[in-house]
Amino acid sequence: MEIDRSLFAEIIIPLALPKNYTWAIPEHYREVVQPGIRVEVMLGGRKKYAGIIKKIFAEKPEAFNPRDIINVLDQEPILHAEQLKFWEWMAGYYMCSEGEVMQAAVPANLKLSSESILIWNEERSINFSDLSDNEYIVAEALELKKELRISEVQNLLDVTHVYPVVKKLIEKEVCYVWEELKEKYTEKKQTYIELAPAYRNEDQLAELLNNWSKAPKQMELLLAFLHLLKTEGTVIQPELLKKAGASVAQLKGLIDKGILIAEKRSTDRIQLGDQNSNISFTLSPAQEKALAAVQQVFQTKQVCLLHGVTASGKTQVYTQLIQEQLDKGDQVLYMLPEIALTAQMIRRLQEYFGGQIAIYHSKFNANERVEIWNKVKTGEIKIVLGARSALFLPFKKLSLIIADEEHDNSYKQQDPAPRYHARDAAIYYGSLFQAKVLLGSATPSIESYYNCEQDKFGLVRLTERFGDAKLPRIELVDVKKYQQKVKIAFTEPLLEAIRLSLEQQKQVILFQNRRGYAPYQICNTCGWIPECQNCDVTLTYHKFKNKLTCHYCGTHYPVIHTCAACGSHDFTQKNFGTEQIEELLNEYFPDAKIARMDYDSVKGKNDHDALIKLFEQRRLDILVGTQMVVKGLDFEHVNLVGIIDADGILGFTDFRVNEKAFQLMEQVSGRAGRKDDLGRVLIQVSNALHPVLSFVQNHDYDALYRYEMINRKEFGYPPFTRIIQLIFKHKEKHIAEEAANIMMGGLSPHFPKDISGPAQPVIDRIRNQYLWELLIKLPKDMQRISQCKQMIMQQAAILHANKRYSAVRIIVNVDPL
Repeated sequence: MEIDRSLFAEIIIPLALPKNYTWAIPEHYREVVQPGIRVEVMLGGRKKYAGIIKKIFAEKPEAFNPRDIINVLDQEPILHAEQLKFWEWMAGYYMCSEGEVMQAAVPANLKLSSESILIWNEERSINFSDLSDNEYIVAEALELKKELRISEVQNLLDVTHVYPVVKKLIEKEVCYVWEELKEKYTEKKQTYIELAPAYRNEDQLAELLNNWSKAPKQMELLLAFLHLLKTEGTVIQPELLKKAGASVAQLKGLIDKGILIAEKRSTDRIQLGDQNSNISFTLSPAQEKALAAVQQVFQTKQVCLLHGVTASGKTQVYTQLIQEQLDKGDQVLYMLPEIALTAQMIRRLQEYFGGQIAIYHSKFNANERVEIWNKVKTGEIKIVLGARSALFLPFKKLSLIIADEEHDNSYKQQDPAPRYHARDAAIYYGSLFQAKVLLGSATPSIESYYNCEQDKFGLVRLTERFGDAKLPRIELVDVKKYQQKVKIAFTEPLLEAIRLSLEQQKQVILFQNRRGYAPYQICNTCGWIPECQNCDVTLTYHKFKNKLTCHYCGTHYPVIHTCAACGSHDFTQKNFGTEQIEELLNEYFPDAKIARMDYDSVKGKNDHDALIKLFEQRRLDILVGTQMVVKGLDFEHVNLVGIIDADGILGFTDFRVNEKAFQLMEQVSGRAGRKDDLGRVLIQVSNALHPVLSFVQNHDYDALYRYEMINRKEFGYPPFTRIIQLIFKHKEKHIAEEAANIMMGGLSPHFPKDISGPAQPVIDRIRNQYLWELLIKLPKDMQRISQCKQMIMQQAAILHANKRYSAVRIIVNVDPL
């Protein structure tokens, strides 16, 4: 009796499928497949995907006959077992599919792309007289070549839009479509220049040079080559031509004469430099004490919160902890919430760790990300500094994760799924490696501080600023005293303070949390306000582009001069964005060097770094910007920080509004004052009696925490509960509302006291999709939370089975911010 040795694989493909599919492993692949390897599979008709094997097993699925794996794409896994466990946890906790996690985690160039190919249908007898001219041309070529790529069809017909022709040919069964998977990652090739073997002997080379008679330009080129060879060790063509000021033709002349050889070789895009550490600073007594306390916490706990005031020197403490891991040969992940912060921090850490550190974030191109991925997987890269996406890298031997500015909202992914919080996910990821996790902040999140109180995390305080610097003096400026009929950007006290700082040759940072020129404009006759056609939001005026822009969907509109309601031409621009503040500053201080840092002004990979360098080198006097300027940047000569509109920060409809406002104002004020210079912070506000302002003035985080905990407990918000937010989207308002009510009806018998809504959010239409929300506040009971998640998935499936609601998009956001 023959034993059935069939093997099957559960494979993750980058799609939002309810569960992973199973494929059969053909006998000839059984020796080479293993978890973590990419394989080529087919799903549906002819659609191919590059999936990753999650697990291999011998039990055949009962309900269906699995198809075979088509091809194995790797010789070894592209990630380790820990990453597959992490994906499974993330999909379960944040209620998405493992395919969506894969889509977010794996660099684009490791996800193969399908390229459509037309295949001649041998089984049909084709009547060419039934075809149009274009169809005839393609069919004739197909009969000869048997297959054509879409790009070849475009060349054949000399048009780009060939799909109507292709569609007709498929309908007439002349051909069918096949998908070919195509590897997108390409190695970088460089042309290296070497001496020909005949001239590698010094005597032969000397004879060549001494007897040179013609072609002086080639002689210059050869001497430049010899100089580079001596100084650099290797010579690449672009550097040689640049140094010699020569042309490719002149180089070719030396190659044709057999003096030089050109050879193409693969080269790394990510060049790692010196692998030695050079920690030259000495910790202060307060830092030494904090370091010892963190090490003590790590003896008994996985997670420690370092609560250090702004400019207390937390980075130096991190640096010593990183060095300890390097001495053991381990890897470290250092996470920052914003790309803007990585530029300054990478320079600082490179001083200490040289080429042992690599940077990783979304601004890198696809091929660079693949190379970093592979170097982390092999352990060649020891320290990774990156934004939240760095959490997905395939670490081999991770022993420490640092989440700096752990309170920051940017750690939470909003769209698309997985909607994970990188700080919380880092704690689970660290547990898979038995790695320690250090959270650092001057203004910790309420949840992290609560976890310290509950003895889940350790807590270490660093209360002194480095170098005996004092915390800045914070002054409130009541704008009502200076305001006339229109709202103003600058009060007299703030203008005077800026003037004084510039006279003292100090630098100024101004914060306004709105980009653009004017957040909205209003008709003075009838009060009409231009709004986006796709979203229920006002349009922001951008003066530099001379456009009205929707900051939700990105649509641009021409500037409106005539009111659509009454025909009036009399408009007033209301409020002010960073662009208008920059313009006003240039009017008030024409001799000052002023720059703006916001999403509009820094878009390229190196734009943040270039601007920060200019400010560090004191080639700028005033930096105005959005949240980018407040987070963790360290400038020695800033003695004044101005918050233009604190009311805008304090006025959000959000249960975290007080926490976020305190964090933002305390963080931005922390940019002022270093060493012997007492910094000064001016906060312009009309509601000067708001309780959060007194906490900020006194730098009193504990008072804010106590105040918030009373309110959160009374109204049942985190950290006392867990929140799951459900958003229903549809192009028709009543269908989105009906879907939300049906979900409410399905859940409320099981969770009668835990559900709020359905309700419309403040902005209830984005990209022509209407929004309705349900908010579920659950007690911190893992069994009840798990039960609720299962019920949500069941109710969503029931809802989508109804044709009327099949197009309703349900977004599940666990732990929303």
